[in-house]
Amino acid sequence: MTVKNVEKKENSTVIFQVEIDKDAFENAIDKAYKRLKNQLSVPGFRKGKAPRVVLEGRYGAELFHDEAVQILAPEAFEQAAQEAKIDAVGVPSIADYNVDDKNLTITFTTEVYPEVTLGQYRGLEAEWTEPAVSDEEVDAAIERERKNRARYVDVERPAQLGDTVVLDFEGFVDGVAFAGGKAEEYNLELGSGAFIPGFEDQLVGMEPGQEGEVHVTFPEQYEQSLAGKDATFKVKIHAVREPQLAELDDEFAKDVSEFDTFAEYRDDVRAKLLETATEREQSNFKAQLMNKALENMTAVVPEGMVQEKTDDFLRSYAESMGLGANVSREDVLKMLGVTEDAFMQMMRPAAMRQVQADLLLDAIVKAENLEASQEDKDEFYKQIEADYGESAEKIKAMIDEELMVRDLVRRKAASVIYDSGVKTEPRPAETAEEAPAEE
Repeated sequence: MTVKNVEKKENSTVIFQVEIDKDAFENAIDKAYKRLKNQLSVPGFRKGKAPRVVLEGRYGAELFHDEAVQILAPEAFEQAAQEAKIDAVGVPSIADYNVDDKNLTITFTTEVYPEVTLGQYRGLEAEWTEPAVSDEEVDAAIERERKNRARYVDVERPAQLGDTVVLDFEGFVDGVAFAGGKAEEYNLELGSGAFIPGFEDQLVGMEPGQEGEVHVTFPEQYEQSLAGKDATFKVKIHAVREPQLAELDDEFAKDVSEFDTFAEYRDDVRAKLLETATEREQSNFKAQLMNKALENMTAVVPEGMVQEKTDDFLRSYAESMGLGANVSREDVLKMLGVTEDAFMQMMRPAAMRQVQADLLLDAIVKAENLEASQEDKDEFYKQIEADYGESAEKIKAMIDEELMVRDLVRRKAASVIYDSGVKTEPRPAETAEEAPAEE
C-alpha cells in the first residue's frame, strides 16, 4: 500500500490517494463475490451457484469493484492516515477510485484537526461584581426552610392563598378530555404557580366538599396539542389544609441545623448564601474570560468535529435516561420526542462552542507545554474513588487513561486563562437616554 498526492484543501480538508496492489485488490474482489453472489441470477445456474467468472462475463468485469473498495477502504484509510501523519476527524469519504492494470487507487477526502492560531489568553479582563447578601435574602431563605417544615392541619373554611388543597380534577378541551389532564386527591399549594396561570386563583374561596369548574387558557408555549386552547377543568375539593409555621427561635434553629441559637443559624444561612453567590460570580467571571479567549482565537472548525460533539450529547442524554449502550440512535431520538434534524439544530450552537473551547485549550496545552503529572493522576483517581465508592484499581481498569490525561491538561489550560484574569468594575447599565441610537 502506497500513500501519494496528499493535498491540503480549504476548510481543514485533506485529499490523498492510496494505491493498493493487485493481490490485495483481487482478494477483496473474491470476498465481494462471496458476499453478493446470492443476490445475482444467471440462466442455467441456481441463485448463488454461478462462478465468479460467469457473473463478471454477464454483468461486466467491474461488477464487484464497488464492494471490494468498501471492503478495503477502512483499513487502507487508517494505515494511510498513520503513515502520512494525517490527524483526521469525523467520517472520511471516498471521492473516487480507479483500477489500472488490476492495481486499485482510492482517493479519500477527510476533514483534519484544524490549525489554531491563539490570540491573547493571559491577562484578559472581565467584569466582577463583589458578591453580597442582603438581610432580605437571608430572611427569604429562612422562610423557605420554615415553610418546608410546616405542619398542615385540615380546616373547615374557604381556601386561601398559601393553603394546600386536596382535589380531584379532570380537564376538557371542546368537551373532550385530554391526556394528562386528570388526577385524584392531588395536593396543590395555592399561589405556588405550579399549575396553568389562573387555575389556582379560581380555587381560592372553595370549601371542602365543594365541586365546580375552572376555566383557563393554555399558554402559547405549552405542549403543541394544547397551546393557546381554552380548557375547562371539573374539580372537587376534598380538604383544605392550613400551614402551621414554627416560631423563629432557638428551638427552630436546633430542629433545622446543628446550631443552638437562632442567631448562629442565621449567620450560617448568610454564609452559605454568600458562598453560592461567590460561586455564581466566579462562574460568570470565568465565562467572560473564556469567551474573550475564544474571540481572540482563529480556527476553522471542521463540521465532522461538530457532528461528533452532538453525538456525544446524544449519548449523554441516553445515559441520563438510563438507556443501555445497545439502544439505537433512532430510539433515543424517539424517546426525546425530536427528529434527527431538530436535535442537530437544537444542539449545534452548544456543540460548536464546546469544540471551539476544546481547540483553544488544546492549543494552550501545546503553547504552555502543560503535562499531567503522576500526582495529578493519583489525585484524580482519589477524587473518583471518594465520589463513587469504588477502589482506585477498579477505576483505573474502567477509565481510558489517554482521555483522562487530555481532560487533566485541558483543566490546567483553563486555569491559565482564569488565574491570569483581571477583575474590572462592572460597567453601569445604559439608560434609554444614554443608549446609542440604532443606525
